[in-house]
Amino acid sequence: MQYFEAVQEGKRRASGSQMKMFQAAGFGMLTLTTKKTGGKFEPVGEEELAAVIQSPDGYVAIITDTDGFTKAQSKAVSKEEAMAILGKLAESGMDRYPGEEIQIWSETRPIVRD
Repeated sequence: MQYFEAVQEGKRRASGSQMKMFQAAGFGMLTLTTKKTGGKFEPVGEEELAAVIQSPDGYVAIITDTDGFTKAQSKAVSKEEAMAILGKLAESGMDRYPGEEIQIWSETRPIVRD
């Protein structure tokens, strides 16, 4: 897949996740649309898994693919609010991300457990 195609498909996938985050949190920001695997760009995965990470501004609920690449995020909130958003995503049928860390922008962040 060429880079442009990966971006277009990734944007479609991440936009769907952004809308689900918006429904759960009242705000949803698109994060990554592509990932680099084996030296090739690919769209973020179709899977949707939820988690919470800590940012410099607070706690952020995220939706990620199975490889831990974020597709959408909430705004920074308190830990309690982020966990409540995570609960709403779980209630909607989304599983929790089972890994220990995720990739957001150019950073790797550990998952916050309750």
